[in-house]
Amino acid sequence: MSHDNLYCLARIKTHYAKFSDKEKMIADYIVENPDKIVHTSINQFAEDLGIADSTVFRFCKRIGFKGYQAMKIALASEIVTPIKDIHETINEEDDIRTVSEKVFRTNIKTLEDTLQLLGGGGFEKAVDALIKANRVEFFGSGGSGIIAMDAYHKFIRTGIPVLFNSDSHIQLMSASQLTENDVAVLISHSGTTKDIIHVLRILKENGVKTIGITNFAKSPLSEKVDIALYTVAEETDYRSEALSSRIAQLSIIDSLYVNVMIARKEASKESLHKMRNAISVKRI
Repeated sequence: MSHDNLYCLARIKTHYAKFSDKEKMIADYIVENPDKIVHTSINQFAEDLGIADSTVFRFCKRIGFKGYQAMKIALASEIVTPIKDIHETINEEDDIRTVSEKVFRTNIKTLEDTLQLLGGGGFEKAVDALIKANRVEFFGSGGSGIIAMDAYHKFIRTGIPVLFNSDSHIQLMSASQLTENDVAVLISHSGTTKDIIHVLRILKENGVKTIGITNFAKSPLSEKVDIALYTVAEETDYRSEALSSRIAQLSIIDSLYVNVMIARKEASKESLHKMRNAISVKRI
């Protein structure tokens, strides 16, 4: 799959934590001077930073482009249609219909941007880890705890033993009982939530396979989990970025769930059948 249609700045943000010092220097230069770079040759770019042309070319390949020119084209499209313009500002004078439309468009944009970041190998590794796990436990606090509960509600249908606890103390206790044969999914929009970072430390001590779902590439969570999955959400007036990232987090979890169900085939069908029978008594 070609990655040339992916947003350049979004890909830089996603990969940033894993860049070398030299790559971070290139990344910072692009983020700080996008308008200039669109009109700059690779030779001039390299000369400005005092590095070789080949180093710039390798960086472009590293973030999923065929070369420098392809990266410039992607960058130019972002400058022509900046994300902040797509995320229309909500004004106090807007009527109910207009406000609702802007909220929906922000969510749609968040989903589109997040979908573009699923092209890497991380998602496939996450699905594989979940399929092979003896147990899967979901962790999150506050708003992310609600997402973790939704994940539990989905994955209980797979037939894989799954766990979720909303209490932070019980989360720590439960994390201490997981083993290297289990998988923990940690959800945190910022990737800096203290309770989740404490849980992660316990999990790492036990050798548990960890998957993180977060909006920031450079955070304690994304840097320390085994597999990091990212959402892309922009903050707008009257609306924090955590609001629209919630939609993307749910979509990532839905995608993981459907892939696991397909991979487990018969086991999933049997589990789903049992569950439907069990909850049928709740219907009139």
